[in-house]
Order: sequence, then C-alpha cells, then structure tokens
Amino acid sequence: MSARKIVVIPGDGIGPEIIKATVGALVRLDCDLEFIYVQAGLVAQQECNELLPDRTLAMIEQHGVVLKGPLMTPVGGGFRSLNVTLRNQFDMYANVRPALSFPGTLSRYENVDIITVRENTEGAYLALDSFVSDDGERAESKMVNTRHACERICHYAFDLARKQGRKKVTAVHKANILKAVSGIFLDAARKVAAEYQDIEFDEIIVDACAMRLVMDPSRFDVIVTTNLFGDIISDLCAGLVGGLGLAPGANIGATASMFEAVHGSAPDIAGQGIANPGALMLAAAMMLDHIDQHGCAETLRHAIRETIIAKDRLTPDLGGSGTTQSFADAVYSRL
Repeated sequence: MSARKIVVIPGDGIGPEIIKATVGALVRLDCDLEFIYVQAGLVAQQECNELLPDRTLAMIEQHGVVLKGPLMTPVGGGFRSLNVTLRNQFDMYANVRPALSFPGTLSRYENVDIITVRENTEGAYLALDSFVSDDGERAESKMVNTRHACERICHYAFDLARKQGRKKVTAVHKANILKAVSGIFLDAARKVAAEYQDIEFDEIIVDACAMRLVMDPSRFDVIVTTNLFGDIISDLCAGLVGGLGLAPGANIGATASMFEAVHGSAPDIAGQGIANPGALMLAAAMMLDHIDQHGCAETLRHAIRETIIAKDRLTPDLGGSGTTQSFADAVYSRL
C-alpha cells in the first residue's frame, strides 16, 4: 500500500519553523506519510511572482490533504486573503476549531472543551460587490448566506457532535437584528436540529454568547455559527485556554481539507527560533484523525499534553525559556 501523500505549505514568518517541528513529529510517528512541499504567500511571490502558484493548487486538487503554515497577504488593494481564497477555491466549507484546556497553561479556566464549527465560504467574508466610493467617504460590501450552506454547516456540526459523543449543539446568531442573513441561518439550524433528537439543541444571540463564554464556558459543547461570528467566537474560546499558541484549526471540504494553526505568521519573532509549534502539532493530530490514523493522532496529542504538564523545554509564550526545537524535541521524546 502506497504512503498517504500530504501537501505541505511552509508559509511565511514563523511558518517554516513550526512546519519543520511538526513534520518532524509526523515522521517519528511512522504513519506511512509522504510529504509534498509547495509554496504560497510572500515566499511564493518572491520565488515565482505568484501568491498562489498553479503547482500549489494542482497538488492540493490531486492529493486533497494540506498541512499549512501561516500565510501573509500583502496589505493594499488587489490582494484578497489567501486563506479565504484557498477555502473558497476548494469549497472547504467547515472551519473546525477546538478549544481544550491544558494543565499548567496560563488560563482562567481548567476544564474548557469547546468546538466551534464555522461556515467557511459565505457571509461577511465573501464580500460580494465590495467597493469604496471615489471620494473615500463610503464603503459597501454585501453579506450573503444561502440555505444550502447554512444547512450543510449545521449538519456537519451535528454529525461531529454525534461522532465524538458530545451532548449539545448551540447555534450562535444575530437574527434579532440581521433578520434576513442571520435569520436564514437560525431557521436552517432549527430545521437540522429536528433531525438529531439524540443531541440537545439551543440557540443564543452572538453578543450574549460572548458574555456567557467569559462567565461560564462549561455551558457550551459544540458551537455552530456563520463566518464572521465564528472567527470572533473561536478566538475568544482560544483565549479561555491560554491563547492562540495551542489553538489548531481544520478546514474541511468534500474533496480537500486543510489543517493549520489558528495564529498568524508572527513576523516580529520570525527567525528567532522561539515560536510555539504546539498549535500546528495539534492541527496535525486533527489531520491524522481525518485520514483515519487515530492511534497516531492520540499518541501525538498525549505527547504534547505530557510535555506541557511537565513544563519540559517550553517556549516563552508557555512560560518556559526553550525554543521551537527544544519544545519539539521534548514532544519527540514522548512519542
């Protein structure tokens, strides 16, 4: 049986450093993977004058599973977010972001275990018909949600909850004000929930959700919501467990899926060797689950968890004085 091919995009800033650490863990797990390296972002623009080269897109289309470092999109007109472009190009409609407490990290809560499922292709980030007036005094952008996409993401959230043995799905919306675009999502969520009688369903307005997450995150299990709200809520959840350094994300579609750290490229510390690879390693564990390598996934998560509990060679953001490589070596020693 041939090795499973994984497309690897090192990315910008700290991306190559944390990709190296993460691929090192995957190699040591010996899960019969083969890595195909391609470029995107500023590095790709410098090397071949394209932010998203044709070869990168072709490899993703051919192999379907991507491990991605953070990408930088140049500031200024004419450049759309590369992450949004990749998600839309391959219809990776479900953005899945778990927030899980790790003992010993700097956080306000000890037992957070929340998954945010975010619709990834529509809503505010689609930015249809965007323009700024000639005088710069007015900007417009159209927000579009479709029933198909709303029902699809809700089905994904309920299926995920059922698969993982979770008890409740909460739909987060703003249908009291955005009656059309948020109302269609809430209506879809209610319709889909009726098909899953074994899973509790509730709904909450997004601002009340933010308040209740801060006050008592234990009331949440799986959150499903639209694009903009999901982006904000998932970062809030990451803050509940100590920040983005341990926040992985997956972008799931029917033909392609991409796994990444939620944080950005952190150009201020790039090249210093102190970036925390934990979030990308956890994203790699999500990738292993996705390709049915569940044993390898659990081994990797356990090694990361034990490293953090032992405070062994951790990076500065986790309260240690170690480096990217020392953290990686500590994880490797526990695989």
